[in-house]
This record gives sequence, structure tokens and C-alpha cells, in this order.
Amino acid sequence: MSTHELFHTLHQLSRHLTNRLNEALKPSGLYSAQWSVIYVLKNKGSLTQKEICDYLFVEAPPMTRTIQRLVKQGYVTQVPGKDKREKHVQLTELADQEYSKWEHIVNSVNHELMRDFPIESREQLVKLQKSWLQQIL
Repeated sequence: MSTHELFHTLHQLSRHLTNRLNEALKPSGLYSAQWSVIYVLKNKGSLTQKEICDYLFVEAPPMTRTIQRLVKQGYVTQVPGKDKREKHVQLTELADQEYSKWEHIVNSVNHELMRDFPIESREQLVKLQKSWLQQIL
């Protein structure tokens, strides 16, 4: 397998997984990008926009749009930090109430996507992904 084929296949897989998650979340008014931010905030607590960008490997402009949409939907708030330019993003009570519903949708999609993938292969894939990620970071 060529390197180009490997990366092309990864890109296709990533797009497919994102599209499936978007379709499942659509009735809830969320997209996968918004879910990613919500998930990170739920698990890491209040973060600055830059910290979220760095963690998710997303550029600032699309992250700004995602956060603005989440603010408009009432799922996150931006709290001024020590530096006036710095704002901490945190989940609202409404997001905390809805979180388990969204998590159930995501888990259902993930389970469906992995249904026919052997458990041994899943474990091996996770190890490979973590190892590769550590090498490139």
C-alpha cells in the first residue's frame, strides 16, 4: 500500500464517519463539530477557545463560528478570563441536561459503525492510532 493510498483512505473514512454522525445528530440541532466542543468541555471543564482549538486541531475561524453557534443555541457561555482578550468557554446548564441524550446518539452511531469490526481489530486500531498520534505531536 502506498502512503498516498493510506492517507486517502483515512480521509475518506474520516469524512464518512463525520457525515454519519452529522445525520444522527441533525434532529438535535447539532453537528459533529459542535458535539466535539461539547464533549471536550464536558470532559475537561472550562477552556479558552485557543485551548479547544489546540486540543481538536481546528483553526480559529471555524472554531469561532462553532462556538458562536453553541452560544446562540444556549449550550455554552463565554466567561471573561484574567486577560481581557481571553474568554473561557463553558457548558451551560441546558447543555448539561441535554448531554446524555447527545451522548446516547453518538454511542449508538459508533456502535453501529463498529458492529462488524472484530474486537481484536478495534483494540489494535486504537493502539496504532494512539502511537501514531503521540509520534506526530
